[in-house]
Amino acid sequence: MDFKTLWGKALTFNAFVAGCKAEHCGLWQGIYNLARVPDWARAAIPAGATRKLLAIAEDWCGDASNTVPVIAKLADLVPSLELRVILRDENSELMDRYLTNGSRSIPIVIALDEEFQEIGHWGPRPSQLQAWIMANRATMPKAELYPQVRKWYARDRGETTIREVLEAAGFPTASEAGQRGSGAA
Repeated sequence: MDFKTLWGKALTFNAFVAGCKAEHCGLWQGIYNLARVPDWARAAIPAGATRKLLAIAEDWCGDASNTVPVIAKLADLVPSLELRVILRDENSELMDRYLTNGSRSIPIVIALDEEFQEIGHWGPRPSQLQAWIMANRATMPKAELYPQVRKWYARDRGETTIREVLEAAGFPTASEAGQRGSGAA
């Protein structure tokens, strides 16, 4: 996979949000504005270490709108991190490398080093939330499931996403690093 070329055609977070459909833009921008990056997250990145974070997303995706803006805030506050967003539906070959249980679930964040080599990837949700969804989706109607997912994201405030993305990028975080989420309900 030519990540350098993909990076070159990917959008900055601001360009991605500017291109969102009107019904989705407000959520993306609102979550970005509310996002707070904990001190432990900034401390987890060693001086001189740089990473490029390539997020596969679409503006309509609820999981992407709850996580990618938080990652964008992190990248804006940490000069050694850079985020770009690439559209899932326009990059099927890339997306097919990161299937979740055979589906094109997003977001996926691919951590790259300075030479555009993959270090790791994360997604499509924080692992604890993903496990809860997998355990409940067969027995819980979507009308009940998704409000619980939104509550989980609101309680967690992006801390689990930040921790897991940093770990995928090769930056282990301290054990006290924001383990707020405790199930979706």
